[in-house]
Amino acid sequence: MTNEAKEWEKEKLNPNGWIPSRPSQQFNVVRRVYQQDVLNKDADYHVPEKPLSYRCKKVLKSCGFGDCLLNSVPVARWLPRYSPRRDLVGDMVAGATTAVMHIPQGMAYALLAEVPPIVGLYMAFFPVLVYVIFGTSPHVSMGTFAVACLMAGKVVTQYSAHPEYANLVNSTNITDTVIAAPQYTPLQVLSIVCLSVGFFQIIMWMLRLGAVSTLLSEPLVSGFTTAASFQVLASQLKDLFGVKIRKIGSDYKVVLTVIEVIKNMPYLNWAALIISFITCLVIAVNNEVLKPWVSKRSRVPVPIELLAIVIGTLVSRFGSLKESFGIALVGNIPTGLPVPEVPPVELFPSIALDAFTITMVTYTISMSMALIFATKEKYEIDANQELLALGASNVFGSFFCCAPICASLSRSYIQYQAGSKTGLTTVVSAMLILCVLLWIGPFFEQLPRCVLASIIVVSLKGMFMQVKELRKFWKLSNLDAIVWLVTFLTTMLINIDIGLAAGLLASVATLFCRSQKPYTCLLGRVLNTDLYLDTKRYKAAEEIPGIKIFHYCGGLNFASKNLFRSTLFRKIGYLKPTESAHEDENLTKSESFEWDPTIGHRVQCVIIDATALSYVDAPGIRSLVAAQRELTASHITVLLAGANGPVLEMIERYNSLENERLQLDTFPTVHDAVVYYKILTARKEEPPLTIVSS
Repeated sequence: MTNEAKEWEKEKLNPNGWIPSRPSQQFNVVRRVYQQDVLNKDADYHVPEKPLSYRCKKVLKSCGFGDCLLNSVPVARWLPRYSPRRDLVGDMVAGATTAVMHIPQGMAYALLAEVPPIVGLYMAFFPVLVYVIFGTSPHVSMGTFAVACLMAGKVVTQYSAHPEYANLVNSTNITDTVIAAPQYTPLQVLSIVCLSVGFFQIIMWMLRLGAVSTLLSEPLVSGFTTAASFQVLASQLKDLFGVKIRKIGSDYKVVLTVIEVIKNMPYLNWAALIISFITCLVIAVNNEVLKPWVSKRSRVPVPIELLAIVIGTLVSRFGSLKESFGIALVGNIPTGLPVPEVPPVELFPSIALDAFTITMVTYTISMSMALIFATKEKYEIDANQELLALGASNVFGSFFCCAPICASLSRSYIQYQAGSKTGLTTVVSAMLILCVLLWIGPFFEQLPRCVLASIIVVSLKGMFMQVKELRKFWKLSNLDAIVWLVTFLTTMLINIDIGLAAGLLASVATLFCRSQKPYTCLLGRVLNTDLYLDTKRYKAAEEIPGIKIFHYCGGLNFASKNLFRSTLFRKIGYLKPTESAHEDENLTKSESFEWDPTIGHRVQCVIIDATALSYVDAPGIRSLVAAQRELTASHITVLLAGANGPVLEMIERYNSLENERLQLDTFPTVHDAVVYYKILTARKEEPPLTIVSS
């Protein structure tokens, strides 16, 4: 055992008797005391330079025509490497399973968009084929999604002339004709919404704004989707109970819908209620009991939603439910494919804001789903490429009266569990949907709408359960919980658009609040080492007499400069609490502290630990200059330690432009600054000096 190790084992660290566990290895570090400029010279420091010509050359070299083609059209990258022996069976099974889920969910969610159920099947065919070409995630199931369809339905209800869609024109074209010049059918409004969403997504792709999805924080998305699920539930109450209610505006829709349904309870359709109850019960029992049991024995789940609509259609057809009990049915479903039509682009200025809101929501949810599976399967998702994929899909789908597509959590999970390997899964699913569109569609004309409403309500269970996340957010951060509550309450009680805007404002407010409460502390030295830790959290850390080491974590900018200055002065004792502050609780924060002119007798040096200083701007540097001037007037030496390269470069640029310069001795570590100051006070000669730390 070395002498140093023996001394470590014998030494009592503080009066409390705390003795550290013996380290497995011990090293002695011997080097000179460095000032920052000397270290820069010895280490050959230079500012990285990337001129415009260099960056342009790099872009052109790394992105030739072939690379651009492969990056923009991912199918050209994975399709040549496709292995039928390895992937075909999994893709076929997953595609068939996903198609089975697309049929009931597509028909049900189309009702949320205030359009015929067949539109949901169009969404499972036209836009998803484009996504296969441009998308980077093989596991997400694109198509209908409750929240996206609900948001689109709000716009349809607001701008269409006939919210209750008219009879379909023919078997190959479901687009209604325009009755009057400024009036639009629900399908026309939906098509321009889809085109606008695709347009915004392509513009964002061109501007490389893939990271914009991070603007919607996890608490915001959770609160928004949870509240939207209550909006969806409210929209289905009339079909669940079989009642007719008046048209309700977009504001306060949940509350007003519940009131209207309660008012119409005397006209309740008991047959519709019984069918809804049985359907919900059967699907819920399958999801909670049968599905977990089957998943352990087979990767193909029981297609309970498909069985529900098939059985519901058969019961309605042979039981004459409409004639006998007045049950509302789905109605005419055409066969064949729709004729493409150009959306009414003149409506774009009116629906642009709503379309942009849908753009943000659908992209954020789709990216979240894609990243979940990418993490599991260890592959990369290109956020910007996903913008192109979604944008191109929506633009193409808009010509066939589709709503904006979005990834579905339930379908994506089932598709992944069923063994999806590549984008060919989506192609298989789309081909099966095509068979339904060409031949099987009219079979579901006798399907009761209450069955579709039941499928929607049961599928919302996962989003309803997100209410439990409020407790998690509250434990992690009160500010995150506030964002969740603000988003949830405004979205559910007022409106979807207002709720999302309120959530964004709340998120920005939390960022500002966090910037105004950075982590600050005084550091003390741990024993005879070069470690300096928070004196309030580490009992072994003791302050060095006459030296205050102020640690600041965060950015120093125009918004936090005053906070930095006041916190620094309070921590080092330059601002001390007044005697009346303990007696009068009504005093403001500024009235609770007073200047202590005798600080120079207790503190001779202040070291600002900038190791966690992430950014500094000109107003922030100006606050450093002011603080240094005040402390220097009290005969206190101010040193700066641990600042990173960009911060030091910003200080250098500031000094070259301003008359009042920041003239601080800077050091690479706090220990260098401490030893340097001790040497100055001891009036010893300059280096060569050595610093020894264990």
